[in-house]
Amino acid sequence: MVEEVGTGIKRRTRATFGERAFSHIRYTHHMLKRLEVVGFKSFARKTVMDFSSSVTAIVGPNGSGKSNVAEAFRFALGEQSMKSMRGKRSEDLIFAGSHTNPRANRASVVAVFANEKRIFPKLDFDEVAIERVAYRDGSSEYSINGSRVRLRDIQEHLASANIGDTGHHIISQGEADRILLARPVERRAMLEDALGLKVYEFKKQEALKKLEKTRENVREVEALRRELSPHLRFLEKQVEKLERAEELQKELVASSGEYFSIEETYLEQELERTKKQKEETTERLKVVQEELSVFEKETTNESEGMKRIEAVRQKERELDSATLAQAELARETGRIEGALAEAKRRSKLLEREPYVKIPREELKSVKEEVSSLLSSGSDDAGALKELLGKVRSVLTSFFDRFSGDTSVYDEEKETVDALEREKEELAARGSELSRKVEEVKRELEKAREARSQYETSGRESQHRILELAETRAKEESAFAREEARIKELLYHQEELQREKLEVIALVGASALSYTPVTSLPHEERRVQEDRKKQLERLKIRLEEAGGTGEEVRTEYEETKGREEFLTKELEDLAASSTKLEELIVSLDEELAKNFAEGLKEVNQSFTEFFALMFGGGGAKLVLEEARAVDEDEEYEEVVQEKAGLEVQVNLPKKRLQSLMQLSGGERALTSIALIFAMSQVNPPPFLILDETDAALDEANSRRYGDMLDNLSKKSQLVVITHNRETMSRAGILYGVTMGNDGISKLLSVKFEEAVSVAK
Repeated sequence: MVEEVGTGIKRRTRATFGERAFSHIRYTHHMLKRLEVVGFKSFARKTVMDFSSSVTAIVGPNGSGKSNVAEAFRFALGEQSMKSMRGKRSEDLIFAGSHTNPRANRASVVAVFANEKRIFPKLDFDEVAIERVAYRDGSSEYSINGSRVRLRDIQEHLASANIGDTGHHIISQGEADRILLARPVERRAMLEDALGLKVYEFKKQEALKKLEKTRENVREVEALRRELSPHLRFLEKQVEKLERAEELQKELVASSGEYFSIEETYLEQELERTKKQKEETTERLKVVQEELSVFEKETTNESEGMKRIEAVRQKERELDSATLAQAELARETGRIEGALAEAKRRSKLLEREPYVKIPREELKSVKEEVSSLLSSGSDDAGALKELLGKVRSVLTSFFDRFSGDTSVYDEEKETVDALEREKEELAARGSELSRKVEEVKRELEKAREARSQYETSGRESQHRILELAETRAKEESAFAREEARIKELLYHQEELQREKLEVIALVGASALSYTPVTSLPHEERRVQEDRKKQLERLKIRLEEAGGTGEEVRTEYEETKGREEFLTKELEDLAASSTKLEELIVSLDEELAKNFAEGLKEVNQSFTEFFALMFGGGGAKLVLEEARAVDEDEEYEEVVQEKAGLEVQVNLPKKRLQSLMQLSGGERALTSIALIFAMSQVNPPPFLILDETDAALDEANSRRYGDMLDNLSKKSQLVVITHNRETMSRAGILYGVTMGNDGISKLLSVKFEEAVSVAK
């Protein structure tokens, strides 16, 4: 059956290989199930390759993209070297487009593995799909069964399944002799990877990181202890001071008990006495107030006298106002009379000589008026304009009066009449004001007489009121003093409570274990004040000594506990560090042991495969001498680099020579022998060989095919080849083609179906 994958076109054809091509097909468990490629290099469309056979061959003409399959495997398994995938940038791995198809924005490769036997021990799935997606911005995403993971997670899972990151299980085109041309240290890494020792390396690296973290924690804890030590010593000294403060506490308890018992009784008795005095004063004040109220009701009301006084003042104000109005009226009358006399004079002049020369007085008056206007002017244009208008008005009025117009005479006549009428009105007002002034004077005299009579009759009553008022004032003053004394005593009681709280804060509740006195001692108040001063001095001394020390003791215990915890932590970290160092040593021993055993088995298989390929001779891997490498002179640390592996070959009928002196074909055969030997000792789940048989002749091709048969019993093989002999060993054959659109397509042939068709 021939099937074109990705196009939907299916057609039947007959197989061209002999019956022996199918004799090796085995129905065993295969780890590698399929590969799904979308947008990776020339595989623009989704392409799925099934790997249900032990040996799968991929063939096709040059440039068809068949080697891209091997690079797709590298890509999916986390390869970071663009050179290994024949690119310079990650963008080179994405389909670049053609004249008929647009470019892709992402490249995705999914490698699907069977996991029924838990080849991936940490993944509880029967099928594991490892996917990598690359974008044109250079970023990559990794996922396992659709869940995003890190590249580190991918590498650890692959290492647990004996799929390392050195690429020994994927031999790309032209890399058959890579293991021979590699540096000895790199060759050793490939062998360790092939032997499945990468898991130990991961564990060792993890242990080294934990060890470094532990050492860092040790340094931090030691730094904390160094920082804590001075404070702990300080607290120890403080605790010593507290022992000396205990005597002060006892003395403070005794002194405070004596002071509080006396002060408490004194304040209570004094407060009771003062309250009693206040009650008596209140009663006396009440009696005086009642007597004063009764007497004031019987006598003339004080407000009546105030009314009489206010009446006198009111009449005086009215008299003053009328007198002032008379003076204003007199001034106004004088002004009117002057204006009237002037108007009459001008009128007489106009009546007697209306067309005579202008009097000198008139000219003088006009001159003075104009001069006055001019002297008050300014340089401002607006002011000058206004001034000229006034001057013009004065002159116009002057000329109108003496221009011979009879209207001037009439005007003056009207002015005289108006002034006379105004004078008569002022005279009437003056008569009215004179009458009012006389009336107010009479009323003022009556008010003064009434006030005098009131003052004479009320002197005795006022004297009694004053006596009662003085008595009330004295009682009110006594009441205020007693009330202030009560407030003072209440304040002292509050202050006493604060003092008790202060002492309690210093020595505890024992300060209140005293018995109040029933009777005060016969002593002056000054003695109690001295007791208070002594109490204050004791409190100050105790505070200077550290108070009661509860906080200091608590901090000391906490700090001491912290120091003990850090000590225990250091012991635990030291134990953990020792265990990690022992683990690293154990891992190194395990690595060395497994490596030595693996190297021995690889050399045995290497010799056998080499002799098979060359018809004799021998080859082996030899450890070179380890050398010390100074990585950092600043810390004077010397790191021991692992000893690399040299390849020694002994060709039949030739003297022993270096690898560089081998021909291309001889290097290819040697590389194939070494690769197969490494795979034989610790078979990887799958092995991808990209044209590793290109340099083989027909005889060596048959040997190569026999080795493939032998190797396929332990590992699943994917071979990219042009060799017909290699093709004949495959159970599934994929043909890769590329049309004018630049897209790779697959034609698949399952030989078991092809045989049935052929028959």
